[in-house]
Amino acid sequence: MKLLYHLGKYYILVGKVFSKPEKVSIYYRRVLKEIELLGVNSLGIVALVSVFIGAVITMQTAYNIENPFIPKYLIGLMARDTMMLEFASTMIALILAGKVGSSISSEIGTMRVTEQIDALEIMGVNSACYLILPKIIANVFFFPILTILSMVIGIWGGWLICVLLNIITPENYILGIRYAFIPYYIFYSCVKMVLYAFIISTVPAYHGYYVEGGSLEVGKASTRSVVYCSVLILSVDLIITQMLLS
Repeated sequence: MKLLYHLGKYYILVGKVFSKPEKVSIYYRRVLKEIELLGVNSLGIVALVSVFIGAVITMQTAYNIENPFIPKYLIGLMARDTMMLEFASTMIALILAGKVGSSISSEIGTMRVTEQIDALEIMGVNSACYLILPKIIANVFFFPILTILSMVIGIWGGWLICVLLNIITPENYILGIRYAFIPYYIFYSCVKMVLYAFIISTVPAYHGYYVEGGSLEVGKASTRSVVYCSVLILSVDLIITQMLLS
């Protein structure tokens, strides 16, 4: 029953978020600000994680292919497809759930306990729409860009480790990157990331919007939001993979 109660409140909040905004110009400026805060400021961590993921995938694939009859260029192919199919979307989404999700929950939760949200409601402002809609638009727009960037950097990380450790020749790695390329995998990853972006925007916002108590409760709400986001992301990953790749 508690789960149904929270699901009902969540859907009511999402319905309130997508009601008509009062002034589009205000929301336009807020969306640009959220893109900078939530998206552009995440470029560094996404790039850093992607380099290491690409390098580790390449190393593990190379160490597990010991049969001399298996072409070495398949290491590049497997690194590319693994980055495109899973790591550039799901792994990055889990990292963003921790960074961006906790930030959203803390920001809105702090506004709730300091009664800033109540003040917006008294002034006649749709607080849910004003606070949450710009974050959803910014994340849904910018997170797929981060996914594509993660693919490119991850594949480059694999090439870099080949050069540094001489696992295979860079020429063989590049041959594998070019071999049997399927553009549909990029579309598949971007679709997943759009759904993840919606989860990362709305679930932490829900926990922050309805937080009660003081700063300690805001911290607990932030932690809960990251846990729920991670579980939902992995669940959606399973469903979307079955729908789009089966």
